[in-house]
Amino acid sequence: MRHRNAGYKLGRNTSHRRALLRNLVTSILLEDRVETTVAKAKAARPHVEKMITLGKRGDLHSRRQALAFLMTRESVTRLFETVAPRYGDRNGGYLRITRIGFQQGDNAEKVYIELLGAEKLLDEKRQKRADARAKKLEEAQKQMEAEGGDAKE
Repeated sequence: MRHRNAGYKLGRNTSHRRALLRNLVTSILLEDRVETTVAKAKAARPHVEKMITLGKRGDLHSRRQALAFLMTRESVTRLFETVAPRYGDRNGGYLRITRIGFQQGDNAEKVYIELLGAEKLLDEKRQKRADARAKKLEEAQKQMEAEGGDAKE
């Protein structure tokens, strides 16, 4: 019986589970949205919420606690300067978990875990990626036409 045993084991030993969650939380704070499984998303949610709460506090001790957990200095900087101020008037509930289908291979249910309020940033990233893709395609078309024109002569 697992009475009073909170948390998810995720089929890993303690050190592996801690490393996985630290990496996942760091990625969420850096990227705003991460694709993962339901169990990992639910396990990571309290850790992300705690990091954002530390970021909202904003003092030196909070920054050191965040540095002890997160994997990179860039993630801590982004947490304190960009992410935490976004939620100044909000008391918790900083994440959204959206189910997106099933993983090929083991049929695990996949989800997006994303920070609320990051939709505009994600749309800008998506638009920039689409523009770059279109430019690359256009250059490839010009290259093909130039090669095709040489072959006809």
